[in-house]
Amino acid sequence: MEQLGKQEKLDALYQLIASLDTPESCRALLEDLCTVKELENMAERCYAARLILEGCTYQQVMAQTDISSATLSRVSRCVQYGQGYSRFLKKPDEP
Repeated sequence: MEQLGKQEKLDALYQLIASLDTPESCRALLEDLCTVKELENMAERCYAARLILEGCTYQQVMAQTDISSATLSRVSRCVQYGQGYSRFLKKPDEP
């Protein structure tokens, strides 16, 4: 069997996630791949991003989440310059 490089492994993971068609199938996959703590951390980051997008200050976000200031800074940079969190701005029926 051919050994895959890091990028090919990541691409395979992204393809797998993109192929999921329901929240239940996504939940099942993530629960298989991640620890409970990893899932909680990702959920906190997503919640922090949503709060930032809603106009909350760092202090407000820190008061409502359980993330460090360093993690909040990273989330904020990703909200500003990344592409993934922009999905929070779309309405539920938009692609």
